[in-house]
Amino acid sequence: MFTFKIDNEVSLALPRPKIDAEAVFHLMDESRDELKTWLPWVDNTKTVADEEKFLSDTLAEFGTGDSMSTIILYKDQPAGMISFNRFRSMDKSAEIGYWLGTKFVGKGIMHRAVSGMCHIGFINYRVNKIEIHAAIDNERSNHVAQQAGFHLDGCIRANELLADGFHDGNIWTLLKNEWEK
Repeated sequence: MFTFKIDNEVSLALPRPKIDAEAVFHLMDESRDELKTWLPWVDNTKTVADEEKFLSDTLAEFGTGDSMSTIILYKDQPAGMISFNRFRSMDKSAEIGYWLGTKFVGKGIMHRAVSGMCHIGFINYRVNKIEIHAAIDNERSNHVAQQAGFHLDGCIRANELLADGFHDGNIWTLLKNEWEK
């Protein structure tokens, strides 16, 4: 397994679709009620086969350099996922997306995972800016961005279409020179 160790508890691993799909699906399924509020794709992920296909697709996108998805491991067990949803060469930026299983909330895992992704983005991918987009009423996601040292650039009206309608979205950014300090 290809992993990036963040600390003694948290690491990021490239997915192994046939091996990891079942555990990741069950974690997502256990957390479905909370996750579907903020992540529209949750309702379309109904089986382990759906998850396996998703993980395979993310590896294909990793291979083309379009994105990078990893499984967050907490004490060597899947706790969620974090990814660079896209890279933009025009401004040398990347956007982070993430989710965490409900039973892992409150352990500081996501903050550490975001910090690890920043290291990978700034060092390995040589981006200049990393963004996090979060619905303004998604308190946990906004808290993660703030705790990871991101700057709130502003709010975009009707930025995300979620199950209950459009939500305004916060745009958080971290620049390489800020991260290096």
